[in-house]
Amino acid sequence: MLRPMTDATGYPRKKIFVLSSLALFTAGLSFALRAAIIAAIEVEVLREIDPAHSDALAGELLGTAFGGFALTLFLGSVFLERIGMGRSILLCAICFAAGTGVAVSASTLASGAGVFDLLRAGFLLSGLGWGFMEASVNPLTAALYPDDKTSRLNVVHAWWPAGLIAGTLVALTAAEMGIGWRGQFAFVILPALGCMYLYVGTAFPSTERAAMGASMGDMFREIPKSPMFIVLWLCMLLTSAAELAPNQWFDFALTKSIGIRGAWIVVYVSAMMFVFRHFAGPIAHRLSNMTILCGSAVLAVIGLWILPYADSALTGLLAATVWGLGVCFMWPTMLANVSERYPRGGELFIGLMGVAGAISTQYVLPALGSITGATKRELAGSAEAFAALHPSAQAPILQSANQAAFHTLAFYVAALIFIFGAIALFERKKPADT
Repeated sequence: MLRPMTDATGYPRKKIFVLSSLALFTAGLSFALRAAIIAAIEVEVLREIDPAHSDALAGELLGTAFGGFALTLFLGSVFLERIGMGRSILLCAICFAAGTGVAVSASTLASGAGVFDLLRAGFLLSGLGWGFMEASVNPLTAALYPDDKTSRLNVVHAWWPAGLIAGTLVALTAAEMGIGWRGQFAFVILPALGCMYLYVGTAFPSTERAAMGASMGDMFREIPKSPMFIVLWLCMLLTSAAELAPNQWFDFALTKSIGIRGAWIVVYVSAMMFVFRHFAGPIAHRLSNMTILCGSAVLAVIGLWILPYADSALTGLLAATVWGLGVCFMWPTMLANVSERYPRGGELFIGLMGVAGAISTQYVLPALGSITGATKRELAGSAEAFAALHPSAQAPILQSANQAAFHTLAFYVAALIFIFGAIALFERKKPADT
């Protein structure tokens, strides 16, 4: 295996790691706040535009950020060495600040359907910032810690759930204080400015691929040489759908079913993820990446299946524990797995995995909204009829709608159990010298 020709330890690794963690924190904060405020946006904006399909519009709005994420992540990964990993993080911060500003100003700048268009533009910019972050932070961490990728990628990605916790607590606290969704979302600007500050005067290394002497053409030529990468890329469509889509949908879908804000589920699960991702290194030393991913898929499917049956805070937390343990290691372990297997694929391979995650979630979120809305209309007779029902009469319909959405997702995610399990068994039986 080719080794990097430059020493990444010559760079301010601690400062860069803090900056990377803050960038992930900002992305998680924005992600959580988008999820927390979508219900208020649905009531205030989307129902005025299209009351019969406001659920689907809410999913479409959330999905827009994933579209921006996928686009920027792909282009940013391809041209990362030319852009520079440091400048990519700077662009991440600028997009988050600008996107948040556009979204909170939408009602001031437009009216009617135009408000939705500006909200979508703001969410798109936030997605672009997310993409610039993901395009740079993962290969940056791999370049700084080439011999400890699984552990370090899990640790830096622990700051994603930390952002989720902060964003959710901001939303819950601000709501109690009478601060509307605009004021809540504006909090994203603060850590974005912090990223800009830490960027100034910091030197960043080249990508691991470039340090090996592999060209951009070499990076692309690795794709047809690596059929297993295609399999892993397809698996990423499902691992991200298992983690990110439910996380965005909890507050919208479960609040009325479990008797507390679904956002508290996000806080609880995110705290679990923050803690456990710091222990990924010792786990990875005992188990292969594929074994970890197979076990994660089993727990994720069980969690997705039982979540819509939760009818109290206790059962909601129990179901979320199973689901949270399942998805905890999925994203960073998938990235580390690809980086370790295909170092010459470099930032392109890592970025393409994130692109798969974004594409998947962009379509899964509107699908969850459509399934939920269609089930409610079918059982109640119409959207207007459902809205006219007493909350006690809405509850069983909501539970059925959630079951239809989450069980459909669980059915697809279950394929990962067989795929990861088969790869793990094959590689365990494979001679070590082949």
